[in-house]
Amino acid sequence: MRGQAEVVATATAVVVVVVVVGMISGSEKEVTWCVSRSEAGAMALEAEMDQVCGSGVVDCSPVQPNGLCYLPNTLPSHASYAFNSYYQRSNANPAACDFHGTATITILNPSYGSCTYPSSISTAGGLISTPNAGGGDDVGDGGGLNPPVLGSTVPAIDMAVASHLCRPLLLAVCLCFVSLLF
Repeated sequence: MRGQAEVVATATAVVVVVVVVGMISGSEKEVTWCVSRSEAGAMALEAEMDQVCGSGVVDCSPVQPNGLCYLPNTLPSHASYAFNSYYQRSNANPAACDFHGTATITILNPSYGSCTYPSSISTAGGLISTPNAGGGDDVGDGGGLNPPVLGSTVPAIDMAVASHLCRPLLLAVCLCFVSLLF
């Protein structure tokens, strides 16, 4: 009976090690983008986009007439470009992709044709410091650019990103389980 238990424990340990190695090899940071939510209202999108583009923090010239991302000439498309530029310049911090609930994070690249959405700090023009909540003249005053504060809502993250963020927790659980076997 004892020999059978050792075989089961060894087989279980091998399976756990294979899972952990697979998780470690796939744990590179996944590229994400911030885009407008399909259910966001036009007035809210416009207010948030005006806030971002008017701040001088991001370059919204690609969504201006004759810009590479002007077409399609739709508010959700233009807002997505502006939101993503801010998000990337904030080091893809999930707190920088809320805009009062009008934006969400995705792993699907929204780039199309000659319109390339920034996918990192280096392609978005460099790191910015996210304005502090409740500050006086900060860009984010009332515009959704502030990181969440206690009692506020957290940005929406699509499930593919959320599952990717759970890998470190799963890794820790697996390692604890393996240590219990030996």
